[in-house]
Amino acid sequence: MSEPIAGVGRVHGGGGGLPGARGSAAGMRIALAASRFHGPMVERLVQGAASELARMGVLAEDVELAWAPGAFELPYLAQMLARTGRYDAIVTLGVVIRGETPHFDYVCAEAARGVAEVARAEGVPVLFGVITADDPQQAHARAGGVTNKGAEVARAAVEFVAVLREAR
Repeated sequence: MSEPIAGVGRVHGGGGGLPGARGSAAGMRIALAASRFHGPMVERLVQGAASELARMGVLAEDVELAWAPGAFELPYLAQMLARTGRYDAIVTLGVVIRGETPHFDYVCAEAARGVAEVARAEGVPVLFGVITADDPQQAHARAGGVTNKGAEVARAAVEFVAVLREAR
């Protein structure tokens, strides 16, 4: 957003040179909470997130990775990480692919709800980087085949932390 908006005095976020700016995230501490289920795809999400954080200026020693068994367990892991007080943001990463039973619906809904609940309860940005796909081809496309959801969510985490810092 480069043009002023009529009737708005101060804007927090929305551009200001931050998105993609090298070094803009220096000093931020980010936790990656990743699901082991569909491991090869999740590893590509983790790699995408780590690469994007480095590109934005986060040092490798300021990024920590913790693994959960599956996407359903990510909210609890994120909550435990948030409660340490060590992180400016937590990025959750996982893959859930629809099967023949309603299990997909329950896992996706609870993972999304839980991540949002943790962010509100703990006062730490917790971002949802769980791919929810109808088939493996969709998941592969979003895990580095066409785009990398890990990189996108890591970038969003840095932008959100910057906005919150500015707003305080």
